[in-house]
Amino acid sequence: MDQRVKPTPHEIRRAREDNPKARERDLAAELGISEAELAAAHCGQGVVRVEPRVNDLLTGLEAVGEVMALTRNESAVHEKIGVYDKVVTGNHNAMVLGENIDLRIFPKVWAHGFAVEKRDGGDIRRSLQFFDASGEAVHKVHLRPASNLYAYHKLVAELESSNQEPIVSVSASGSDDEAEVEGQAASIDDLRDRWSRLTDVHQFFGMLKTLKLSRCQALRMVGQDYAWLLDNAAVGAVLQRAAEDELPIMCFVGNRGSIQTHSGLIKSVKQIGPCIHVLDETFRLHLRTHQIREVWAVRKPTNDSHVTSLEAYGSDGKIIIQLFGARKEGERERDDWRVLAENLPRFPDSYMRKDRSSSVGRRRPSASAASSRALKPRPGTR
Repeated sequence: MDQRVKPTPHEIRRAREDNPKARERDLAAELGISEAELAAAHCGQGVVRVEPRVNDLLTGLEAVGEVMALTRNESAVHEKIGVYDKVVTGNHNAMVLGENIDLRIFPKVWAHGFAVEKRDGGDIRRSLQFFDASGEAVHKVHLRPASNLYAYHKLVAELESSNQEPIVSVSASGSDDEAEVEGQAASIDDLRDRWSRLTDVHQFFGMLKTLKLSRCQALRMVGQDYAWLLDNAAVGAVLQRAAEDELPIMCFVGNRGSIQTHSGLIKSVKQIGPCIHVLDETFRLHLRTHQIREVWAVRKPTNDSHVTSLEAYGSDGKIIIQLFGARKEGERERDDWRVLAENLPRFPDSYMRKDRSSSVGRRRPSASAASSRALKPRPGTR
């Protein structure tokens, strides 16, 4: 949001009428408001404010049946069609572990919620939209033709807030766990020692908090036996290769309030302008590759040897997308995924040494077209 005088709810609604096809996120940015403020302005006119009671929401959504779950950040949108089943509730962490919808949710981040009805020609599109305290979207649930409307309306009634004013109070963005930490808070030896003793990928975030390091700081410091910098085209090339070779992957996209996962095969990968799209029956991904600043291959020890991920970061140091080879808890990493990840072109070690202690804002050398074309590894190489 910028420092302009904010428009009134009436002015916001008029802007929506004048721009019926504009995406909510884009229209809100143009108006200098948050997306939550855009939704709130329509309370009483197709929008009902709901309380962001995550546990009640998740347990009630299963009865709604097939829906589309959407989690996004500034550079990636992750959409999954399925049912909210196998729900695990919790005040600090909640989960959905269904066959198609796989979510990790952090309820304390969720601050605002709205049930939205939007007319699209002769149809009405319905969704539940949730935002953090700054008005940034953390998760959305879009109804599908097969959704149970009775169960949906029942859930909205149960969550309906007593406050239906067309305004919402938003605050500045909260503390960011991925922000760069001023100064060097940990030694390389300490980082490498703790990294080497990881036994589960879920211990990684706790290690960073203990050492007071951001993800990017840790990746630059730890050394190329654990993390190495790749060509920015690596993410698109890996998605394309996974589709061609029928290599099942795990694809994570998240924000402060939610992390959404696809596990399995992908089929249709298309590059349209600066964006890469996965356009499958129950999974869609929209990735703005021009907003990727760095791509890393990362090796984390586990009880099952180690796992290798591809991680793309934006210019703000925040993670955009993570890719792994598909695996279940207790299984070793797939050999074909490991071969693919370990044979992507790396940036020279001399560049890594020069950049190891720099901030994420430092410009890296641009990749050549030849390097981008060379991203697919030779079968059978290690």
